[in-house]
Amino acid sequence: MPLPWSYNLCYQEAVAVVLWEECEVMMAGACFALAFVLASLVEYWMHRLMHVSPRVGERHRDHHRRNEGQGVLGEFRDYIKGSGVVMCLMFFYSVSAGIGWFLGGLVYAAFSAYAHQLQHENPTKCFWMKMPVHYVHHKYGMWHHNFGLAVDWWDRVFGTYKPVEWLTDEELSQPSRGYLQLRWR
Repeated sequence: MPLPWSYNLCYQEAVAVVLWEECEVMMAGACFALAFVLASLVEYWMHRLMHVSPRVGERHRDHHRRNEGQGVLGEFRDYIKGSGVVMCLMFFYSVSAGIGWFLGGLVYAAFSAYAHQLQHENPTKCFWMKMPVHYVHHKYGMWHHNFGLAVDWWDRVFGTYKPVEWLTDEELSQPSRGYLQLRWR
């Protein structure tokens, strides 16, 4: 016995809703990944700009003199202040794209703030990189190399990655600390 037309219509609508929701989730996921990767690219180029521009790089030169981070939350605050407007732009396209894009930028800012502070205080814990590029950038005064903070991808892509034997007695003699034992404020 054939199903009544109303049941068929409800079934088709339910399938359409499920497909639409799957597309929305895929859109959010794609925007998350894209924002995460692009945030790392922007971070790389901003760091390079800070090394060539007297105006943009003034505060950064002080960071090199002090050779310390502001704490994870201080770094995070600065990253969000600098990218807050861009993080909201995809909401003009769609809510799901906006959520994915915003979260991708937010997660990268948190990861980068953590990685930056970790490399200043405990670089041996940067297990996701063979060499903690930001630590090496500071330790060896690499004004033209190793601009990545959280990742080394863009240094490799743009030819600014400069590997060095960085693990010396200085790093090996540091007391063992956990991944979260660093300055947060």
